Amino acid sequence: MRVVVDNGPGTGRRATAAKRFQPAKPATALRAATLADAPALHALIAAHLEEGRLLPRTLDELAAHAARFVVATQGQRIVGCAELAPLSATVAEVRSLVVSREARQSGLGHQMVDELGRRAGREGFTRLCAFAHDPRFFVRLGFSIVPHTWVPEKIAHDCHSCPLFRNCGQYAIVLDVHRAQARTGAGLGASVVSSRG
Repeated sequence: MRVVVDNGPGTGRRATAAKRFQPAKPATALRAATLADAPALHALIAAHLEEGRLLPRTLDELAAHAARFVVATQGQRIVGCAELAPLSATVAEVRSLVVSREARQSGLGHQMVDELGRRAGREGFTRLCAFAHDPRFFVRLGFSIVPHTWVPEKIAHDCHSCPLFRNCGQYAIVLDVHRAQARTGAGLGASVVSSRG
């Protein structure tokens, strides 16, 4: 005689099994960008311009500076990027930091800024800066909010030609690379290789 016991939907072993078989999140990796990534970088940045947090970049500009970027990939797809742009021999800017909407809340932005910090240390920069409408992300990573005049390299490099110069709504934020590396023990790794360009 066969006995069938029904524990009802969503209870017991079946509910546990259903949870166990949920699709896994795709694996994400960081790597240095190449010239071949320029169209994907352009598409990713352009797709997020309407959020009002990024400046537009041309495909030619991204092709010329692709080696400055670190990219986050899921399979062959680029889901995040950030650029280490030199402003002087000692100061570099984190710019064009973007994570696609579906890949957010997984720490990719943090990982990419950490990677750029390690790269900055290897390439001899002593100070990282960024300009953001909302500085909270960078402050959580140890950056400090400073007056724009504390980053004269940025003013000389970009701000003078900006139509919003003297009416900028962005915060200037800086990080001492060596102090951050000493505090976190970062900077010794070489997980992503790049060339200064």
